[in-house]
Amino acid sequence: MAKIFISAAIPTSGITSLQRAGLEPAVYQGNGLISHEELVAGVADAEVLITPLSTRVDRDVIDHAPKLKLIANFGAGFNNIDVNYAANRAIAVTNTPGVSTASTAEVTVGLILALMHRLVEGDQVMRTTGFDGWAPLFFLGHEVKGKTLGIIGMGAIGQAVAKRLHAFGMTIIYTQRHPLNVFTASKTDATYVSLEELLKTADVVSLHAPLTSETQHLLGKDQLALMKTSAYVINAARGPLVDEQALLSRLQQGKLAGAALDVYETEPELTPGFAELKNVVLTPHIGNATVEARDAMAKIVTGNAIAVLNDELPQAVVNGVKAPVKPRD
Repeated sequence: MAKIFISAAIPTSGITSLQRAGLEPAVYQGNGLISHEELVAGVADAEVLITPLSTRVDRDVIDHAPKLKLIANFGAGFNNIDVNYAANRAIAVTNTPGVSTASTAEVTVGLILALMHRLVEGDQVMRTTGFDGWAPLFFLGHEVKGKTLGIIGMGAIGQAVAKRLHAFGMTIIYTQRHPLNVFTASKTDATYVSLEELLKTADVVSLHAPLTSETQHLLGKDQLALMKTSAYVINAARGPLVDEQALLSRLQQGKLAGAALDVYETEPELTPGFAELKNVVLTPHIGNATVEARDAMAKIVTGNAIAVLNDELPQAVVNGVKAPVKPRD
């Protein structure tokens, strides 16, 4: 029987799909994230590896898996995998695009509202000191209506965020390599601008770009210095898009109004200093942490596993290996 190794627990619906196809996957049963040694042992006889974004699949792992045909990443990103080396070894790498869009957009909107209306701060007040009663100048935040949202990366998630916050009355500006077509941009009255103009203009800057060598520290010291002191930074995309030390410094100096982070530069570690700031909202990478999104992701990865093991083409290949391949010698 073809062997599938799953390096972290996935929704039961995914396991059921594999079993219905006559497959019995081996699932990592340990506590916390799988270690490198445990991963190497798990893939030794595997033809398919299903793995989350948090698990690093490097050359050493791949070299210890001589039968491997597919690495199915449970997540839209795939920077945890050496995709080029996998391609050289004729191993397809797939991801789970699209199904996280609604959830991540909703979380982004939630982070913006929580930050600007100081909801997390308010929750902490009620759990600790309480308050004396309503007063005209007590605990003031800001409305999003009438503010300018600057989106860096206007892909599916960026567009979904723009749609939702345009409905809240925000003006939408965006930047990326190329502008959207006129019809798509018109849905949210979005205006294409340079990164410099976006940073100088936006009241809220929300990151939705992929992580590449070009986008690492896309918001660094020089870029953050362009922003208004009344502006907010939101990152629910990839942690290394932001130079966290530079962001922390701006916040500590009162040169930014606040930040909300769902992803981190050295995830899962949190850069010391952020947790002490009241104008920062921190969440543990929950952008697509919904039952609906995770079930849809499980459907994609298990569907790809079944396809490859049946010598059929998988979906969402990210490294150019699209033809089913036989186990290597």
